[in-house]
Amino acid sequence: MRSILHRRITVPVAILATVGLALTGCSSGGGGGSADSGPGDAGEADGVVTMYGTIIDTEEELLNESWAAWEEESGIDIQYESSKEFEAQITIRAQGGNAPDLAIFPQPGLLGDLASRDYIQPAPEGVADNVGEYWTDDWAAYATTDDTLFGAPLMASVKGYVWYHPADFAEWGVEVPETWDELLELTATIQETTGVAPWCAGFDSDAASGWPGTDWVEDLVLRQAGPEVYDQWVNHEIPFDDPAIAEAFDSVGEILLNPDYVNAGYGGVESINSNTFQDVARVIGDGTCALHHQASFYDGFLTDPTNGNTSVGPEEDVWAFLLPPVEADSGQAVTGGGEIVAAFSNDEDTIAVQEYLSSPEWANSRVALGGVISANNGLDPSNASSPVLQDAIGILTDENTTFRFDASDLMPGVVGSGSFFTGIVDWINGKATEDVLSTIESSWPSE
Repeated sequence: MRSILHRRITVPVAILATVGLALTGCSSGGGGGSADSGPGDAGEADGVVTMYGTIIDTEEELLNESWAAWEEESGIDIQYESSKEFEAQITIRAQGGNAPDLAIFPQPGLLGDLASRDYIQPAPEGVADNVGEYWTDDWAAYATTDDTLFGAPLMASVKGYVWYHPADFAEWGVEVPETWDELLELTATIQETTGVAPWCAGFDSDAASGWPGTDWVEDLVLRQAGPEVYDQWVNHEIPFDDPAIAEAFDSVGEILLNPDYVNAGYGGVESINSNTFQDVARVIGDGTCALHHQASFYDGFLTDPTNGNTSVGPEEDVWAFLLPPVEADSGQAVTGGGEIVAAFSNDEDTIAVQEYLSSPEWANSRVALGGVISANNGLDPSNASSPVLQDAIGILTDENTTFRFDASDLMPGVVGSGSFFTGIVDWINGKATEDVLSTIESSWPSE
């Protein structure tokens, strides 16, 4: 997520040196301006800052722990509310005048939608200063709409890891693949050797169901069609039903739609949509599943004691390799994700919390607790105790890495967290690729 990432985006970057806000009335508690009035003074400092996001379960506990000492020092109570319905509910809450003080947006496209409709407060000066000092222009662009910075990046992840069991690979006499074709050969070999499906997947995530499948497609678009086509796809310079996107879907289907290859520990292809992405950690941990595609953050789910306290490392229970390129020695291309913290309120307490979350102090506090990384360049890499997270930091900081932010997160919300998600679910349920892509294309907002 930093300056070290190689991504080109058409959104211009303007980091605000100062922020002048017109007084347009206050709301009680949190809540932004309206689409008619535009963002203005909203919220009153009362020692409580409400926050809303998608970070749940163990990760939510660690999030609260990460700022606990700062809360005591500052006297500000951060009240975080998690929801699997965030993508659907945040717009409803903003429109209804019931927005939180702060929201953690996993999709820059969704943030941009609300910012363009004047619900989001421009970033205050301290946040803008931190973004200018600790993030690259690429990362600032993810939080920028119409030349205005609206927030700061929070955490980061490298997507496209394939989780596996090193001991099983040694027993089966197989090696980590170096190309996509070798990955398919590996899959066939494991299936023939064991007689069971090698891959496991879970796409259920309530209102966001389907997103793990979009990650698969994005990885294949980047590896097969290349970064220029990927950028054209994100910016709708080519249609969603372009042949390059159809090819990526069909390539993913060679694994996910093959009943011989999925769904280890659960059943057939149809079970992918009925199992949560979190629960899959259990069948990886107990050895039922041989291969699973998921981002670097999955380390936190695997090592969670409720999933068997699986050890992660090159010589441990589970390790990971990046989804390989189409051609060997063609360079490393990866997709990644992260969150943007943006405000609906602009009282002193909210600004103080927003500034803290954009600082190296918070980044180091959270990364030291495990499970995540940050693209804040004030991060001490040694705080990432997990080998896979250290590996992910190395990938992000490698100047030879071709990096692209998660495509669905950059697309307009109605597509990225809407029709793309539901299209993947329909596709797993048997809808033809051509029909799925046509439906998603028809949902793209007109200019």
